[in-house]
Amino acid sequence: MHFDLNDLRLFLLAAEEGSLTKAAAKHHLSLAAASARIKALEVQADLPLLYREARGVRLSPPGQAFLHHARLILYQVDQMQGDLNEYGGGLRGHLRVFANTTAVTDFLPELLPPFLADNPKVNIDLQEKPNAEIARGVQDGRADLGIVAGQVDTLGLERLHFSTDRLVLATALSHPFAQRQQVAFADTLDEDAIGMQPGSTLQMFLAQVTERLGKPMKLRIQLSSFDAMCRMIGAGVGVGIVPESTALRYQAAMGLALVQLSDPWCVRERYILTRDRAALPAYAQSLMARLCAHFVRPEAAPSQRQ
Repeated sequence: MHFDLNDLRLFLLAAEEGSLTKAAAKHHLSLAAASARIKALEVQADLPLLYREARGVRLSPPGQAFLHHARLILYQVDQMQGDLNEYGGGLRGHLRVFANTTAVTDFLPELLPPFLADNPKVNIDLQEKPNAEIARGVQDGRADLGIVAGQVDTLGLERLHFSTDRLVLATALSHPFAQRQQVAFADTLDEDAIGMQPGSTLQMFLAQVTERLGKPMKLRIQLSSFDAMCRMIGAGVGVGIVPESTALRYQAAMGLALVQLSDPWCVRERYILTRDRAALPAYAQSLMARLCAHFVRPEAAPSQRQ
C-alpha cells in the first residue's frame, strides 16, 4: 500500500473535525477534491474508513485502526524532518528516552549533565511517561530507550536490568510510625499523605493499589518532585511513599524516618528497554553503560537503611 502523506494528513483532519468540509477547508482543498482523496485511500485499503452522515463523517472500525497508524506515520515523519534539520546544524545524534517518575526526577538529572558534556553533538529528548506507555513508545519507535520499574509488560522488547530499588514509607521523626521497623501500606491509609502529582508513574501505581484495597489515600498535597515531597514529610505535614534511594539522600537533611513496607510490590526492579540493543548508535549504548555503572556501588549498611 502506498499513501501520500498529504492524504494521511487530510484523513487525520477529517477524523478530528468529524467533517470532511472543515478538513478540506483547513487543507485548502475543494470538498470534491478532498472527498476524492479520501475515496482513494479507501480504495487502497479496500475497506470503508469513514461513514458519511448528514452532519459530517464518523470513523468506521477499520478507520479507527487506520487513524492510529496514520498518526504514528505522520509523527515519525515530523520527527525525521526535525532530526535532519538538527543534523544540518551540526548535530551528530538525537536520543529519545521515555522514563518513569523516579528516573526523570531523581537519578537522570545527575547522570545526564556529564554525558551531554562528553557528547556535545548529541541531543536528548527525555519525557516522563507511565510504565505501560514507555514500553509502547519503544515498541512503536517513538522512543529509542525506555526506563521502567516494577512489574511491567515489556511487550517482548530487549531489557537490561540495571538496579533494584524499593518503595518505603517516609515520615517525620516525631510520627508514631517512625518507631516501627515495618508497616503494611494498607495500615498507612488513615494518615494524611503527601503524594506526587497526578499522572506521575508512582502516583498512578499507588492509585491502582488503593483501588484494589478499596480505600483511597488521604492526599493533603501533591507535588512535582521527591525533593518537595520529602520537605513536606519532614515538616510533619503527612507521610509519603518514596523510592528508598531517594529517601536515603534526603533523610538526614530533612529529618526523615524510613520504614520498610511489608507489601511484596515495594521491591522494584529497574530495566532499560530497547527494540534492538545491537542496532543502537554508540552514544545510546554509552548512556546505557553509564546508567548501569552508576548503580554498581556497595549496598548501604543496615543501620543506614532504617
